[in-house]
Amino acid sequence: MNIVDIVFQIIAFLFAISVHESAHAWMASRCGDPTARMLGRVTLNPIKHIDPVGTVLLPAILAFSHLPMFGWAKPTPVDPRNFKNEVWDDIKTAVVGPISNFVVVAGAVVVMAIIAFTSETGHTLVSQMPFYAQAGATPGGTSLLVPLVAFLYELILINVVLGVFNLIPVPPLDGSHVLRHFLSEPLRRAYDSLGMFALLALVVFGGGILGRLIAPVRFLIDSILVNF
Repeated sequence: MNIVDIVFQIIAFLFAISVHESAHAWMASRCGDPTARMLGRVTLNPIKHIDPVGTVLLPAILAFSHLPMFGWAKPTPVDPRNFKNEVWDDIKTAVVGPISNFVVVAGAVVVMAIIAFTSETGHTLVSQMPFYAQAGATPGGTSLLVPLVAFLYELILINVVLGVFNLIPVPPLDGSHVLRHFLSEPLRRAYDSLGMFALLALVVFGGGILGRLIAPVRFLIDSILVNF
């Protein structure tokens, strides 16, 4: 992995978390809670969302260790007491984060489709990009489309990982905000108390689970790109 690949990963990661957290803040504001909006979190400016460990230290270590980019942003502050409908608005505010990541994925795929259908070089790059990625290689060539396609594919991968990961129903991930509302009060209190311990266990021991969840989504996207 060269320095350009690392830069692409970092830019794509910062954009992905900024989209994700600003989507939470935007939806919370629409549902009646102005907390995040008043703190300036409805923005794609990554500085507003940076967590020193999850956004800076961990991603840097992973990138320069030739490992997949991973991390987290500063959580978006939400006060459900301000919601008009506490349960439904909490669910909407939670799921809009992963949805925003999948919207970015869809947008990147559309741009790659335009590149593939308007240029012979672009068609070759787009259709071969999944194979390059699986081999851990970077496409060669002097065309300006090479870094553009490589960046778009990196953007797709990171947003898929972030979107799928946050849908896992483990506190405090976004998916837990959906599941908890279907539990009885005693179970909900026990479930919420798992907190960061459950998340830490997932990160340390659940790599295989995350990989299996991501694999079908990545396979679908790769199949689309290969057949352009």
